[in-house]
Amino acid sequence: MKSSCDLDIEDIPLGSHLKIAVIASLFNGDITQEMVRCCMETLEEYGCRKDQVDIYWVPGAWELPQTAKILARKRVKPAENGIDLVIAIGCVIKGETSHYDYVAGEASNGLGEAARSAEFPVIFGVLTTDTWDQAWERASEAGENKGRELAKSGLHMIRLFQKIEK
Repeated sequence: MKSSCDLDIEDIPLGSHLKIAVIASLFNGDITQEMVRCCMETLEEYGCRKDQVDIYWVPGAWELPQTAKILARKRVKPAENGIDLVIAIGCVIKGETSHYDYVAGEASNGLGEAARSAEFPVIFGVLTTDTWDQAWERASEAGENKGRELAKSGLHMIRLFQKIEK
């Protein structure tokens, strides 16, 4: 018997009924747009159609948790066309004030709360860096490609939840 650590996520079909929400911050939009683009390409690569994914643009990382929470309330049962996955994408770059600490901390706390209350995966994709260059290195397709990583993590978690719920 496989443990959850050994789970082969390819064993469980995703199906065409999935509904995925990507919530992305407009603030530091050059970074977040690249992450969303890479995320969408990866979801499509793994068989998700564009009509299965809704993108919600919010002003900044601060607004990500409340949007995730509202989306969590929309899902009653998976079979009722509710949300199966939320991927939250944002970027908070440290500046000269403590604003960074408040925004990054509350985005993290709020998305954690949303994830614990949702009955579907909520993927945390908020970059917190000291500089724009660090953020770009993590976000860009030529760099760490976090958008791709977030999509793959989300699909893994959908499959894991499906396996657990069987």
